[in-house]
Amino acid sequence: MLASIIAVAASYLLGSVSFSILIARWVKGIDIRQHGSGNAGATNTLRVLGKGPAAAVFLLDVAKGIAAVLIGQWLGEGEIWVPILCGAAAITGHNWPIWFRFKGGKGIATTIGVMATLAFWPALLAGIIAIAAIAITRYVSLGSLIFAALLPVFILVLSMPYELFWVSLLICVYAFIRHRTNIVKLVRGQEHKLGAGKGVPNEK
Repeated sequence: MLASIIAVAASYLLGSVSFSILIARWVKGIDIRQHGSGNAGATNTLRVLGKGPAAAVFLLDVAKGIAAVLIGQWLGEGEIWVPILCGAAAITGHNWPIWFRFKGGKGIATTIGVMATLAFWPALLAGIIAIAAIAITRYVSLGSLIFAALLPVFILVLSMPYELFWVSLLICVYAFIRHRTNIVKLVRGQEHKLGAGKGVPNEK
């Protein structure tokens, strides 16, 4: 029991490491949350800093999601809920990081890492559809929301454990909460499109 609690706590602390904020500080000496869309994530890093830093942020955010699940599997003593809770804790940490005054990103890259480790096929199918949506519309936020919404659907369709369904539903709620301003912009036709340019003005 103690090992499981330690695993979940460690996963939250790991998730709270915001690579977008750290890399922006190292590369340009800026707080990424004060530039572009104000989001501490890979997409805003792309807009503000370019492809290289954005790729690094994306891969590191995915990696910490994978690592959190592995921590849960290592310390969870075979209990299915422990790696699931560790994955959810990492996403929670990314969204509300203790190291950065609880102002983080939107959690999609970390979600990809978590769900690809916990439920590979649902994550793959949802990811393919999400990537297609982004390619067609150039709205990363729309693709992210589609990805999050389809995860619980594919988990049910593929008859995977209900524990995975419940965590995917929680993650979906997280995604829609974190993207609420994007949803408003999408409805109004004001959402920023992928590839519209580097160093865009503040959009908060």
